Amino acid sequence: MQASDNKQSISDPEKAGTPTDSRSGVTPTPPPEPPKPAPFPEGGLQGWSTLAGAYTNGFGVYQDYYVRRYLTNYTPSEIGWIGGTQIFLIFSMGILTGRAFDRGYLLNPPLVVVLIMFFFQSVFMLSLSHQNAYYQVFLAQGICLGASCGLCYIPSLTIVSHYFQRRRPFAMGIVAAGSALGAVIHPIMLNRFFNGSLGFHNGVRVSAAINTFLLIIANFMMRTRLPARKTGKAIPIVEFARDPPYVFVVIAGILLFGGLFFPVFYLQTNAIQHGVDATFAFYSLPILNAASVVGRTLPSLFAPRFGVFNLIIFFTVGAGITILCMTAVKDVAGTACFAVFFGFCSGATISLVPPVLGILSKDMSEIGARIGIDFFFCGMPSGVVNFATPIAGALLTSEFIWLHAILFAGIMMIASGGSFAIARIFVAKRRGTQIT
Repeated sequence: MQASDNKQSISDPEKAGTPTDSRSGVTPTPPPEPPKPAPFPEGGLQGWSTLAGAYTNGFGVYQDYYVRRYLTNYTPSEIGWIGGTQIFLIFSMGILTGRAFDRGYLLNPPLVVVLIMFFFQSVFMLSLSHQNAYYQVFLAQGICLGASCGLCYIPSLTIVSHYFQRRRPFAMGIVAAGSALGAVIHPIMLNRFFNGSLGFHNGVRVSAAINTFLLIIANFMMRTRLPARKTGKAIPIVEFARDPPYVFVVIAGILLFGGLFFPVFYLQTNAIQHGVDATFAFYSLPILNAASVVGRTLPSLFAPRFGVFNLIIFFTVGAGITILCMTAVKDVAGTACFAVFFGFCSGATISLVPPVLGILSKDMSEIGARIGIDFFFCGMPSGVVNFATPIAGALLTSEFIWLHAILFAGIMMIASGGSFAIARIFVAKRRGTQIT
């Protein structure tokens, strides 16, 4: 009878109570629950000031100046290697800076000072180059300036993701619009400097001083919010390579940046070659970049409703079709219309790439790595920006035959839209939804 009572008391949860250690009689402590991630503030003083710091392409001006005046002994294809290398380094540095940002190694004061000094020295070196000294311009602008900008680019895009989740596409669009706004002001400023009383060398020095001042302000304003994660694989390329939608987004980025920069580099030259007044031709890039400011901010407002993938597919294909229409640009009206339409579509596409990669990220600890690795492949010399601009220049030839180069750039952009569409199909199947 006593044995049955003991058996009943053990089996009855109301009578059994809390389990105890039979050897010590001490009630074991339950394991602590993992900490919940802090909610995203969706702004706040620090969030908006960080966004403003991250907010704070003018190579088209240099390209035209080099072709027509400064590097006249070299072909457009050879000159294209300067801008192509610069862009290659800006994006390809992301494979290092993206993961370093996730681990908290960037945005500390000593490193920031080094980056600012590197940037200033690179631009100042360009001002010391001599006319038709190709290697000097290539080393200063292509290599040094490209590397210094590349160290800053991915962190300034990624840091706003610490403060925004629902508004992340819009926040990243504002950051992307910052470079477009600078690209509105810079071509006007540099054209005035190069063709005015200052000249090329003094104009570059003034530009270096202005940009260094803005870079200092930006770095004082930007702050990370989430704790750095020191654990995990250094660069999880293999893991990301097994994610089909990510692979197709990377392919789309390769094709995208392969065609994107041809109009930016050659629109001003195209206008002048077709008899457009030089004064208006100088303003073609500011018009393009002003439209890009709107394109980088306005469409991202509608991303939660229409889906980031749907928007980037639409605007990428639209930018490709607009490039194909460049064959009809032969006067002031055509140049202005092309600049507005291409600026808006290309701006929307550029601003939506980071949010697309954010959708594919499992958590915040890998978003920097995903963006950095994607941009690294977008800058690989095996078929991306570093080759695309010289290829377009070679197709253009020294006689400025525009058709082949335009077809090359336009088809690359449209193919990029197709790759984004394939990635969207994978994501939609994974989530069981039609809007992604």
